[in-house]
Amino acid sequence: MNSILIFSILSLSAIGLVAAIVLYFIARKFRVIEDPRIDTVEASLPAANCGGCGFPGCRNFAEAIVKQADKDQTLEGLNCPVGGMDVMKVVAGIMGLEAEEAVPLIAVVRCNGSFANAPSKVKYDGPATCAFAHNLYAGTNGCSYGCLGLGDCVTACDFDAIHMNPETGLPVVNDKCVACGACVKACPRDIIELRAKGKKDRRIYVCCVNKEKGGPARKNCAVACIGCGKCVEVCPYEAITLENNLAYIDYEKCKLCRKCVVVCPTEAIHEINFPPRKEKETAETPAKADGDTPVPAESKPVAKRENAPDETAGN
Repeated sequence: MNSILIFSILSLSAIGLVAAIVLYFIARKFRVIEDPRIDTVEASLPAANCGGCGFPGCRNFAEAIVKQADKDQTLEGLNCPVGGMDVMKVVAGIMGLEAEEAVPLIAVVRCNGSFANAPSKVKYDGPATCAFAHNLYAGTNGCSYGCLGLGDCVTACDFDAIHMNPETGLPVVNDKCVACGACVKACPRDIIELRAKGKKDRRIYVCCVNKEKGGPARKNCAVACIGCGKCVEVCPYEAITLENNLAYIDYEKCKLCRKCVVVCPTEAIHEINFPPRKEKETAETPAKADGDTPVPAESKPVAKRENAPDETAGN
């Protein structure tokens, strides 16, 4: 009995020893030596793992940075939307390179089909997800291009940067947006777009994605782009194109002159964070008839500016 027990112990020990030796040599043969800079780069990233950089997570992004830096000696095309230029400068320093300036982006909702502009014609009673509703019907207002208002973009955002406005039924992006692109991917109607924040946070864009002709588009939404082309005609920088009955403004060419905003008949072009337009004096000295005395400019009636303080208050 004792001899059987001893033999069993020795046999198991020998098998374990042989297996350990085999595994050791296999591990040595197929070991992967990882660049220590990957850990350093990953530690400098914000660890958001949002995917906005185009990679599944910060670790994969760090690996891509080290690989491209060794191959091309540049970080061109690589950007962390959460950390921005501050983080990319640190990363570039680790790799011994210079970070290229990237245009700050922000998510823009290109739909203005609010309850007022695009009244509901039917009532939706189903799963409260845009993805499901998109495959089911055109939308409560009849626009097959417009926002469905069920908040898939809000659910997808990890930064509390987008919320549904209960008064309009549309999503609103705030300053917390890091341009990770999660809301862009979540929207089944491709309404949300990443655009340049613009100088002084000013931007101009066509707030519509409807590709129908003018009549059908206006039937469902009063502020839809009708493809009239007036904005294309007045743009001095050739920044606006018209395709499939829909105007589009290239933010790289746009100089923010706002001429297109003025001529848009449906107010489909939005201007964000611009100062109020200055009212031009339109009253001119009226033409005098024979024997009439010209009216001096000082005596001309001038329209009171909107929101101007009432100087007669209290008198």
